[in-house]
Amino acid sequence: MGKCVPRCLGQLDIRKSVVSLAMGAGAIYLLYKAIKAGIKCQPPLCTNSPICIARECAGPGERALPQEVPAPEASTVGGPKGLAIERERHGRDSGEIRRLLNSLESKQDEYAKSMILHSITRCVYLLEAEASACTTDDIRLVGYMLDDEDNSVKIQALNTLKAFSGIRKFRLKIQEHSIKVLELISTIWDTDLHIAGLRLLNSLPLPDYVHPQLRRVMPALMEILQSEYILAQVQVLRLLSYLAQKNDLLYDILNCQVHSNFLTLFQSTQPGSLLFEVLVFAERLSEGRNAPHYRAVKWHYNERSLHEALFGDESRLADRLLALVIHPEEDVQIQACKVIVSLQCPQDVGARPSSCQPSHSYFRNGE
Repeated sequence: MGKCVPRCLGQLDIRKSVVSLAMGAGAIYLLYKAIKAGIKCQPPLCTNSPICIARECAGPGERALPQEVPAPEASTVGGPKGLAIERERHGRDSGEIRRLLNSLESKQDEYAKSMILHSITRCVYLLEAEASACTTDDIRLVGYMLDDEDNSVKIQALNTLKAFSGIRKFRLKIQEHSIKVLELISTIWDTDLHIAGLRLLNSLPLPDYVHPQLRRVMPALMEILQSEYILAQVQVLRLLSYLAQKNDLLYDILNCQVHSNFLTLFQSTQPGSLLFEVLVFAERLSEGRNAPHYRAVKWHYNERSLHEALFGDESRLADRLLALVIHPEEDVQIQACKVIVSLQCPQDVGARPSSCQPSHSYFRNGE
């Protein structure tokens, strides 16, 4: 009996070794099959479908390039497999933007339209010559997409118009959509749409005929400013800083109602990019309200207005500004000092016999 136990244990060890070898061989075989299948795998053939066009295939009947792998550069000038940007570099029109726009004209579902618009946007940035060869009818076609029921299509159309706005000859045509863009921003609460729409507006000089619509949407712009989405806040601040320099819009901005905690935007814990933009906005407002033509009128503001939050007797803006003078970021420091100076020195100081006169509600006792 004592001799049988070691013999049995030895047999168990042998069996374990055999099983281990079998499992290892099986794993190696499966790995081999997976590698072999990957090598044999071919990307699908391209067709004229909008999905293939949006993926920037080389052409119908050619193999699509995997999305995560960049296309190889053309080995020879004019090679059939070359990138569109490579073909343009050698003075050839790839036709990519035209194919995409033609595809957009036909009836597509929302997903296809979004993909096509996204690809047009990329092509406009990359293929400058082809983008410049487009027409105002192409801009009108993209503008139609702003009326689509799907928000993702609207967002991609806004991005495409933003890309085209970098080409001077299209700016007037794109300006025609300003009122529609303001309507979208003010009626749809979607952060991505706000960012896309505001980026487009910030890339254009807004004509005077848009000002009535701007007055109507001012409360919505203030709500976006007081949201918690940094990118949207930065974009709306840039727009408001631009509008604050318009004489006929300054009062509408200053009298717009804000939340009781509006000055939290000036807290030193806010991101530097946001602080810089909100300080620029405050400086524009301060300069505007101190201008002689504005001070010549006795304006009345509601108790919860932006004017009272920033410049009223009970405002704590001065405390926030003094804290920002020692902010870690130099741009924020400098801009905080500019706001302090604008609060102390009206613009017509050169015509006055005395130097800067302190405001009655700021930096009392030589603070």
